[in-house]
Amino acid sequence: MRIVRTGPGPLSPDATQYMVRMRDGVRLATDVYLPDGDVAPGPTILTRLPYDKTGEYTFMPQVAAYFTARGYRMVVQDVRGKFRSEGETLLFVNEAYDGYDTIDWVVHQDWSDGIVGTWGDSYYGFTQWAAVSTAHPALRAMVPRVTGTRLGELPVPAPGARTHDVEMSVHRFYPLSYFHDRDVLEWELDWSRRPLAAGVEEFFATVGSRSASYDLWFPHPVPLRRFPAGSPFDAPAVPVLLTIGWWDNCAPWQWADHRELARRPAWARNEYLLLEAIDHENTSHFERDAPLPATKSEAVMRRYLQPAVEFFDVFLRGRDGDVPRVRWQLANSGDASLRVAASWPPPEARELTWTASGAAAATGPAPGGTLVADGAPVAGAVAGAEEATWVHDAADPVPSPVGNPFAFLAENPDERHAADRADVLVFTGAPLTEPLDLVGPVAVHATVGSDGPEMDLFARLLDVAPDGGARLIARGQQTILEPGDAFGVELDLGHTGYRVPAGHALRLTLASSDAPEFVPAPGTGEHRWLAASTVPNRQRVRLGGPDGVRLHCTVLPTP
Repeated sequence: MRIVRTGPGPLSPDATQYMVRMRDGVRLATDVYLPDGDVAPGPTILTRLPYDKTGEYTFMPQVAAYFTARGYRMVVQDVRGKFRSEGETLLFVNEAYDGYDTIDWVVHQDWSDGIVGTWGDSYYGFTQWAAVSTAHPALRAMVPRVTGTRLGELPVPAPGARTHDVEMSVHRFYPLSYFHDRDVLEWELDWSRRPLAAGVEEFFATVGSRSASYDLWFPHPVPLRRFPAGSPFDAPAVPVLLTIGWWDNCAPWQWADHRELARRPAWARNEYLLLEAIDHENTSHFERDAPLPATKSEAVMRRYLQPAVEFFDVFLRGRDGDVPRVRWQLANSGDASLRVAASWPPPEARELTWTASGAAAATGPAPGGTLVADGAPVAGAVAGAEEATWVHDAADPVPSPVGNPFAFLAENPDERHAADRADVLVFTGAPLTEPLDLVGPVAVHATVGSDGPEMDLFARLLDVAPDGGARLIARGQQTILEPGDAFGVELDLGHTGYRVPAGHALRLTLASSDAPEFVPAPGTGEHRWLAASTVPNRQRVRLGGPDGVRLHCTVLPTP
């Protein structure tokens, strides 16, 4: 087994490192970046991350240079147990009070004016929510990007629930790679070998140690106290700029936070949305040849950081300015500018529904069955209710279209060939006579069944070009416990801002696997990592009638 270990990078010459003591005596490695020639106290931007505060992956020295050039002090810290910081390597559980204690240290420095904002992506977006939960009075604004309070949470069904999220492979790989010990450990699992957990044990034997975070979650997960001070949504509200990417594989957690904030009046008044055509690694749909981690041009850095600067200028410095409630991009429009709306989706948007039909054709090659908008002619569509079936086989799952789902847009794959598989149902609409702007939530209603003990349902909405190329617009998935003969499910495909050009068509695909991004159901009902064998399951979905497959999109009116 090949394991690549990456330790801390060299210290930045632009920062001063301090070992900041937490309340239990553990010291965390902390870099302080100050503006050139600015000795007066001023506001501070804090980032706490597990990816190495001086490593190439997150390029914090360059980020700090952008903020300090605009008058901010920046503090970047390795979280507990990572890289140069002391303490046990354990994900999620120490971030709340470590965040509070770090803010407390910041405000007592002579370069601080006692005002702090937080910024960062993914896990260093989660650490912001953890800090907010402790209600430190110096924390005045936050910018959590492509993250969520439930980031990385294992999909354990609630009592009495019949569905839950499908398990992503990263759920268990994250504590095996980023939270195994102080360094980053990169390795690959043989997904054809069962039980899958045997490969993990081989990894432990090779590296010579176990991951405490993995052992807490496997085989029976222990609920982790992410927020020991209480839910962040119960803490005093602070201005928050939520950045969500249309192709971010972690976006469901951030949209869940948005819904929670909307239910809390104080938080709702302080929430601002920045909805971008990006994936988790900040590759932009408009800059696919220049993914951010590899290309840090001034233009790309400005796109990445300037909205945060403008937000902090208003809420940390008190400068005059109007921060729009919602800014959003319309991907595939040729215009990367940020549009502005008073709410999301825009007030003028409306829902449009498409109905899927054609069971026999759906199991064949593209274009498969039909997808017809409500009110449109249904020539060629099969009338009445029918049923489409397919076989899910975990030994031969539908392959994930990208190698790195966090950097989906870096590949932006053509998914046309997935339609050739017998275990993928395909429904394609007629070519559009005029452009269609999808702006807002996307959902699929279906009534499904299975002869297996559980069933995963994956739905993908695609843009089909005249040459047959098919590109992802939105997707969603659910695990259904005990599906039986007929179970009604609503799949949330997230939100999008996407223009489907004239001459292109919409395509909906349904399947029961997407591996290895998602751990395939073995077909036996056993634990997915412990099952030693697999059993094919026959799946089915209703078409036509009141319980048939329907695609619901939010669209802007045609000009």
